[in-house]
Amino acid sequence: MSADAGRRCMAGGCAVHGRSMATTAPGPAGPASPKSSRRARRRSAALLGLLCLLPAQAYADPFEQFGTAMKYGLPLAAAVCAADQDRLEDFAVRGVLQAALAWGMKEFFDGAPISRRPSGEGKGFPSGHTAAAFFGASDLAGKCFDDRPEAGALAYGAAGLTGWSRVHAGEHTPAQVFSGALLGVSFGAASFGIGSEGVSFSLGMRF
Repeated sequence: MSADAGRRCMAGGCAVHGRSMATTAPGPAGPASPKSSRRARRRSAALLGLLCLLPAQAYADPFEQFGTAMKYGLPLAAAVCAADQDRLEDFAVRGVLQAALAWGMKEFFDGAPISRRPSGEGKGFPSGHTAAAFFGASDLAGKCFDDRPEAGALAYGAAGLTGWSRVHAGEHTPAQVFSGALLGVSFGAASFGIGSEGVSFSLGMRF
């Protein structure tokens, strides 16, 4: 190939056996929908936060440890989603109030029959593990998975297993677990309107 032919080839295309071969680069792909991209990031981040806490420690009962992992994993996943939706302040306030009320109830009812654990120890009312798990699950179901009730059902199912694990471990009675679930849902499904349009309450379960 001559120098002139090489320059012509580099400028736009080469002729081989009478056929023209273009050297144009492929154009960029069209941008994804901002709404769908945001939802995908939100769900992926929430699920990633949840799965990060699933590895088990060898010395613990697997079912009991699952409950402990969900106590932290579900609220963490909900917090990641809340941050992505610019409502982390509202989420944090509700989370602190839920934890403070659970602690206050344990102290107030300590010594009462309802607060006695199956082991005979006190401060069992309500179940803090169950309250935290249902707080995270109801926030996820009502605000992050509001258009996917099956995903919300999975979050509630994980929270329910958390409560069951506490009964299985002999740490709480069914009544203590049920009270913890009610406490968690009350704060998780609510919205105080901090940094948003208004107060709301959503369980996120539409069938």
